[in-house]
Amino acid sequence: MGRLNVKKLTKNEDKTKYIEQLLLDIEALEKMLEDGRFNKGPIHIGAEQEFCLTDSQWNPSAKAQEILKDINDPHFTSELTLYNLEINLDPFELKGNCFSELHKKLNYFLDIAKDEAAKYDSKVVLTGILPTIDTPNLELEFMTPLERYKVLNEAINDIRSDDFELHIKGVDEVNLHHNSILYEGCNTSFQSHLQIDPDKFADTYNWAQAIAGPILSICTNSPLLMGQELWEETRIALFTQSVDTRASTFILNEKESRVSFGNDWVKGSAADFYKDAVIRFRSLLTTDFEEDSMTLLKDGKTPNLDALILHNGTIYKWNRLCYGVNDGVPHLRIENRYLPSGPTTDDEIANMMLWVGVMIGKPKKFEDIHTKMEFKDAKGNFFNAARYGMAAQFHWDEKLINSHDLLMKELLPMAYRGLYSIGVTPKDAEHYLSIIENRIQSQNGSRWITKAFRKLKKSYRVADALKILVATMYERQGKHYTVDAWQLPRGDEYVISYDSLKVKDRMNTKTITAMENDSAELVLKMMLWKNIHHAPILDVNLDLCGILTWTDVENDLKDEKQLKKSISSLMKTDLITTSPETSLKDAKELMQSHKINSLPVVKGKKLIGIITSNDF
Repeated sequence: MGRLNVKKLTKNEDKTKYIEQLLLDIEALEKMLEDGRFNKGPIHIGAEQEFCLTDSQWNPSAKAQEILKDINDPHFTSELTLYNLEINLDPFELKGNCFSELHKKLNYFLDIAKDEAAKYDSKVVLTGILPTIDTPNLELEFMTPLERYKVLNEAINDIRSDDFELHIKGVDEVNLHHNSILYEGCNTSFQSHLQIDPDKFADTYNWAQAIAGPILSICTNSPLLMGQELWEETRIALFTQSVDTRASTFILNEKESRVSFGNDWVKGSAADFYKDAVIRFRSLLTTDFEEDSMTLLKDGKTPNLDALILHNGTIYKWNRLCYGVNDGVPHLRIENRYLPSGPTTDDEIANMMLWVGVMIGKPKKFEDIHTKMEFKDAKGNFFNAARYGMAAQFHWDEKLINSHDLLMKELLPMAYRGLYSIGVTPKDAEHYLSIIENRIQSQNGSRWITKAFRKLKKSYRVADALKILVATMYERQGKHYTVDAWQLPRGDEYVISYDSLKVKDRMNTKTITAMENDSAELVLKMMLWKNIHHAPILDVNLDLCGILTWTDVENDLKDEKQLKKSISSLMKTDLITTSPETSLKDAKELMQSHKINSLPVVKGKKLIGIITSNDF
């Protein structure tokens, strides 16, 4: 979609022209498949590296456009948010030391990005979800100012006609409303591409689906979102909900999410796969078309299938089928979108090699996998892996088997056989697959992040712990230690500067509140039981309307008349509040000047926390 000048599909004449082009694209695809025009070999691999940018305090750095302009290299491209960028690596023929060569290129381009980012006091971090991303970083001002992102956001909002709902439950829980697709920008991945034989499309694609769960389980790297422990690979749930066009209703909704694993094994050709996507998903965008695909085909040229590519670009299968053209010859490839960015480039290349090796090394007993495995087991395996990572168990070959045993006893040997059969050098295969083996026997990225965060929280506030966590990840990535060898943070990887702190870094978000019509006796008892000195009071709209301070009301516990009233008769309504972005220094001066010991922290009229004198 990035190479096309897109616009929202609203006018009837645009819709008519777009549908005409889309149908001609599918007709041209069928014709090319029928005529055997597709490249079937040699097989190529490729990858896309998404990465995060942080400032010197390890918060998201909105300098992506400036850095991209200075890099001035077509291998780099923008992403949805101003704190992410992407590298598109050139494809390599799947043979010899292709993985180590791809690895060298990846490190080369990342070094360029690091050098240019440093000029803007920014750093490059590889991780599935940047732990320090917070709700202010998900406002529209952080969206990359390109028309395609604006148009896509508007199109999806128009279909929903309602705010997006984000609800992810793991060890902790996140439950938020948001009004844009920017939560998708939290996700960064290492998208791996494998060219496939169109004649074997259905069986190859189904095999990619079957192995997705076990492969993901050892590669998870994003257990945190806004300081909450959620899934081992939270990206899966977050991406699904962040661009979901389905609004909640009282009617059972059978429609498929635009981000999905799928609902069944695929059947037929690649053209049938794309037809199904056209049937299931509404087209959102269009572009200017110069010439139709069938005319180009009749003139002996290979069409780009722009309408079909545009439609496919708004459907986010975890295993996405991609069409491309190189040197005038079309090809098909599977894009693996579930592998996260990080923890290191060594880990990423190892993840990619494991996936490619298992794809190539499929044994005969798993041919026609759709006849030997229930699709819902494959789908269940995928979501079990996303939730539980290395702790997942899988339905595999009519057995229930844990991640460790399935990977060690079946998939790793399968990957070795596949790589050797295609001509990958033993040195390359053994180097990268040994990284996977070491990880299976120790820890993957998500487990390290979880353990590190829990350790830091014992000594630091959550906001500080997250910054030290990201600083540690950056330090380890720079040394190219694979994650199986990472030690937990010492705590001195980043020294918190008081002058840089804001209210959001010190406020308490787990605040006990009361409603203005609650019993005064109950609220005062709650404050007494929990030793709470400040209790914000909310009205029926859940807006902040008052505050109780213990010094003002402790004597009311002895006054039976007062206890019989509602809390609205005791609370203070002349409120002095602050915002989460206020500097800690300014907040402290505000409290001192008004001789108060607490400040409710608000966004508009909504309470999002409280900061007290003890928090300084």
